[in-house]
Amino acid sequence: MYILVTPTRSESVRVRELDALGAPAGVDRVLSAEDFPRFALEREREAVRWVWAETSRVYPLLLQAGIRVRRAHDLRLCHAILRSSEATAASILANGPAGRWDRPVAVAAAPMAGATLFDLDLGAAGDEDPGHDDELDEFRAQLDALQACREPGRMRLLLAAESVGGLIAAEMQFAGLPWRSAIHDSLLTAELGPRAPAGLRPLRLEELAVRIRVELDDPSLNPDSPPELLRALHKADLRVLSTRAWELEKLNHPVIEPLLRYKKLARLLSANGWFWMESWIIDDRFHPEYLPGGVVTGRWATRGGGALQLPRQIRGAVVADPGWKFVVADAAQLEPRILAALSQDTAMAAAGRGTDLYAGIVASGVVETRAHAKVAMLGAMYGATSGESGRLLPRLARAYPRALALTETAARTGERGDVVSTRLGRSSPRPGAGWQDDQARASEAGATAGDERRARSQSRDWGRFTRNFIVQGSAAEWALCWMAEIRKGLWDLAVTADGQAGRAADGPFRVVPHLVFFLHDEVIVHTPAAVAEDVARIVTDAATTAGRLLFGNFPVDFPLTCVVVDSYADAK
Repeated sequence: MYILVTPTRSESVRVRELDALGAPAGVDRVLSAEDFPRFALEREREAVRWVWAETSRVYPLLLQAGIRVRRAHDLRLCHAILRSSEATAASILANGPAGRWDRPVAVAAAPMAGATLFDLDLGAAGDEDPGHDDELDEFRAQLDALQACREPGRMRLLLAAESVGGLIAAEMQFAGLPWRSAIHDSLLTAELGPRAPAGLRPLRLEELAVRIRVELDDPSLNPDSPPELLRALHKADLRVLSTRAWELEKLNHPVIEPLLRYKKLARLLSANGWFWMESWIIDDRFHPEYLPGGVVTGRWATRGGGALQLPRQIRGAVVADPGWKFVVADAAQLEPRILAALSQDTAMAAAGRGTDLYAGIVASGVVETRAHAKVAMLGAMYGATSGESGRLLPRLARAYPRALALTETAARTGERGDVVSTRLGRSSPRPGAGWQDDQARASEAGATAGDERRARSQSRDWGRFTRNFIVQGSAAEWALCWMAEIRKGLWDLAVTADGQAGRAADGPFRVVPHLVFFLHDEVIVHTPAAVAEDVARIVTDAATTAGRLLFGNFPVDFPLTCVVVDSYADAK
């Protein structure tokens, strides 16, 4: 049973029961802001799936009312997949004109205590009146696209996983990652020195700036200015093309050590310093704004806060509440294992069975060291053809021909400007008009050598993109299924421990284990200490289930590093 939720212009919400074909199937009511959460709680006792325009705009206010939902269908997230997938390319949805549903997903601000259902703008995105049944029309169009899909089972799994990802993103933003501001302040002080007044550098940075000026004989140098720094380096006869750390590391000069240290600390100050802490940490919680499907491959992104780039220097501030623990887990060599399963390369899968995949490649005699195995595998997935990776790739291709053939086929497909798709059916975009024009120009009779070089270079670049798209996108699908299974297991554990699903005293996450962080192949669950080991088992079992959902009985392992800790800093 589906329940379509449509906010109205009069600060109420219309709820309609729909059957599997999107036809009316019972309740059709308009509810007040106060009645809708009660209705949602009541219906959660049944096997329902909520359908709404955007999870990020509706669900946070149910969470504020203390209500979680098990299942949803996010029309905007699902539209983005169906619109561009080769599996649904013949559908009316895929071939219609661009409109409301093609706009970026909105992210609602985390609601504060006392917020009501319509404190956020829950109406249609954009300025136009979408029409009385815009959501219903879109839902039916999506069902029609699914009906005509070449592999509807895989696509249904992808849409369900993407939608539950939207629920998880909203829940993690609402609950927040436990964060101790006092510890963060002490970590910053230890690294940078005491906080300086606005416009001045902290003590450690200023000391390093003085050393840099002395070593480069430039008393007025501002090391925060790349043009000034580059000129000073050139004046000291240090011939570099940029001030990037990887290029500076190649130089042998007394300025390099303080300069690299300065850049590292300056990055810490700008990305996660005191201003960041005051902007993003509220009541000892970090509430990042996650964007499911924010990257074209299906990976998540964030809007502000830098949740996907938390440096090790400040992870000590991420501390579980008293009486609680963190369960921190990350998948080992996820993308190479995904490649083995995608290509059905049994030899490559066997190399990682029960062990580190790179160590298994070494044990199989393919290369001499783990470092060689890693650089060769990255070359296969990212298209490196020179240097150490290029030298080792032929060995990898002989040992694992199916895996390497898959990446090469994906690359050749991209070089032609064609589309590749992930395991479940998310498809890569086609190159833009400029790319197409350059390819056509290079094929004309009067094409210059420069035209041909440009076209070849762009073709290879797009091939590298599609080569990685198929692996990274499929890994993102595995991660979504992993998190969905974790969430399901935590929900069932909470029901057992607390006696009721969907609601707990003083909010939905105050007494139950819940996901609080996700980074591509890593999760953190915040859990009462008494059930931490149960949570660790749920997280580990979910990885196995995710593998079966995507690849059936193909014998590939997805091992995790899973630990129970008090602080994120203790996890690795």
